[in-house]
Amino acid sequence: MNRHDRYTYRVIWSDEDEMFVGLCAEFGLLSHLDDTPEKAFSGIRDVVAFAVKALDEDGAPIPEPLSTRR
Repeated sequence: MNRHDRYTYRVIWSDEDEMFVGLCAEFGLLSHLDDTPEKAFSGIRDVVAFAVKALDEDGAPIPEPLSTRR
């Protein structure tokens, strides 16, 4: 299992953008717009995976998944 598999994702419709928006609760500043909910979900997962890798390479703290917080 990849680190980014444990995060909390959701997809919503944006009337303003007229597209689906993929979001991740643990990375509140990241999003991904796409034509279908499936593509928005896949896109936000890719964005988060990239962010986790970049943070790890920089030695920066990586957000803990909501599901593992006590």
